[in-house]
Amino acid sequence: MRVLITAGASGIGRAMGEAFDVASAEVWVTDLDAAALKDLPENWHARQANAADEAQMRAVFDEIAAAGGLDVLCANAGIAGPTAQVEDIDLQDWRACVSVNLEGAFLAAKYATPLMKSAGRGAIILTSSTAGIYGYPNRAPYAAAKWAVIGLMKTLAMELGPHGIRANAICPGAVEGPRMEGVLEREAELKGMSRDAVYQGYAAGTSMRSWVRAEDVANMAVFLGSDAARLVSGQVIAVDGHTENPDPKV
Repeated sequence: MRVLITAGASGIGRAMGEAFDVASAEVWVTDLDAAALKDLPENWHARQANAADEAQMRAVFDEIAAAGGLDVLCANAGIAGPTAQVEDIDLQDWRACVSVNLEGAFLAAKYATPLMKSAGRGAIILTSSTAGIYGYPNRAPYAAAKWAVIGLMKTLAMELGPHGIRANAICPGAVEGPRMEGVLEREAELKGMSRDAVYQGYAAGTSMRSWVRAEDVANMAVFLGSDAARLVSGQVIAVDGHTENPDPKV
């Protein structure tokens, strides 16, 4: 099995790579962070590329095609974008967030599809978010992009199913890590609360009263990429401890 993970050098993406590696997959990773790419296992194929840059992504897929094709795509690239009320969001910040989260997923799917069609099989896994299931206060561009990712996935599932290609979206909840730390700090300032209070609010907003680990999301990706999920397609699967309240409070 050959898998490509965009934004795979850290966080959820790296956890996906490690989980697929354990499952004996050949792991390809793209990321913008050159330093993080150097820290990956030596047996991984690491390439520096911007997921929203078509020329760079086309070059990566050309390499993968020459190496023998692609079985699983994890279109995981994304950024948090601004945390602010809608009237305070700058258009350029909106566009940057939508570009990485949505256009990055589109470009990965665009160039993965011919490789999978030629093989008559494949699995496309898009990283959305619970923000792509609920309206999410103070995160308008991120939520809009993640809702659109689900629309893209549903269309891919219908369009590519006759070619033996499955498409699904994973919706992580609040995942422990540096990206969410930035969100916590901005939400705390916006709401006039402490960082710890906002943190506890996220956990309290789930029925399992827990944050998510990157490994939890990675394990779902490995399942969706495997033959065990051969008839799982077009699905929106939350890995979030069951989010009850999309506006975290204590």
